[in-house]
Amino acid sequence: MPKLTVNNKSYLVNAEPDTPLLWVLREELGLTGTKFGCGGGHCGACTVHVNGEAVRSCQLRIDDVYGTFVTTIEGLSSGNNHPVQKAWIDNQVPQCGYCHSGQIMQAVSFLRNNPSPSDEEIQGAMRGNLCRCMTYKRINTAIRAVVDSDEITEV
Repeated sequence: MPKLTVNNKSYLVNAEPDTPLLWVLREELGLTGTKFGCGGGHCGACTVHVNGEAVRSCQLRIDDVYGTFVTTIEGLSSGNNHPVQKAWIDNQVPQCGYCHSGQIMQAVSFLRNNPSPSDEEIQGAMRGNLCRCMTYKRINTAIRAVVDSDEITEV
């Protein structure tokens, strides 16, 4: 059985090599913060980090991630105190909340690569993550709040 590293823990995974990472995370490891949205990599609800980069876990086969470091929303911070998570709460971003773990994971990866983005860059980076409740303005406001705060170095 191959070993998978998720949220800094090692797991022996008993899954077929072509099983999507999403299903291993949810069904085998019980990490249900990563959501199933479309299954085609179009909506972003299943976004996780692989070696620090945002990826759609529904599109990665489990054998594509052996030897990498996977981070889910559960592993982003202890106590939900990551600067982006705090900004989400402070700006009352979620409505139904279904897409927001993927939104947060996308935002964190984006801010690591671009700690001083323009509003247009924020909108462009988040464009691939869909929100049925249309909270895009609040999402952008929360990301801008992180950028404008002193906590950007923690992202």
